[in-house]
Amino acid sequence: MDDARTDAESVIESQGLRFPLDRDILKMRTRRNLRAGTYEAKETAAVLAIVKPEDRVLELGAGIGYMSSLMARHIGPAAITSVEANPRLLPYIARVHALNGVTGARVLHGMLGEVAGTAPFYLRGDFIGASADDYTGRGKDTPSERLDVPVLAARDVVADLRPTVLVCDIEGAEATVLPLMDLSGLRAAILELHPQWVGAAGVGAVFDAMARAGLAYYPRTSQGKVVTFRRDF
Repeated sequence: MDDARTDAESVIESQGLRFPLDRDILKMRTRRNLRAGTYEAKETAAVLAIVKPEDRVLELGAGIGYMSSLMARHIGPAAITSVEANPRLLPYIARVHALNGVTGARVLHGMLGEVAGTAPFYLRGDFIGASADDYTGRGKDTPSERLDVPVLAARDVVADLRPTVLVCDIEGAEATVLPLMDLSGLRAAILELHPQWVGAAGVGAVFDAMARAGLAYYPRTSQGKVVTFRRDF
């Protein structure tokens, strides 16, 4: 049904946004969720409820450019900077931003770490499964390819951008990256946790990092693995 329906389709519309139909990037599950308006539904609800026009947003894990386009079109934050490790997604993100008239979102290639340099990044058949860990023996699909990608020093990125809101979906790397960051300037954070990869210790490390920054768990806009933290209640 999906393939028959999209033979003559060049754009998928979702949440008032438009996405070029590229089956190499948008696998069947993603296409279906976009059309149904359920793609990243929990994170979408949290972002629309929390992010304000005056915010400077740092997004870790740009994906297909969905969240940055959503924020730019529906909220218009003062600044949006997205960090994406997967180089195969960068041209597609640029197409999405252009198609949706997004001009104020900046995309940095790489992932955050303690010091600048390079590190391995593992691709899989679907971009959703790409990660900084190969997860060998832990139930995830075997990586299809390993790439060396830039590492950006986490503290330098935060000091330069001075974000007020963090949006993060980085397939388990949240457990090691967030403790490296100075999050004291944030007023809110929206995170997707991956307990299946990081375990109880990794989830605890995320909550500890938020607590050190003075951010408390905010249940009203948290759903399942998507958790939000706020300074002002």
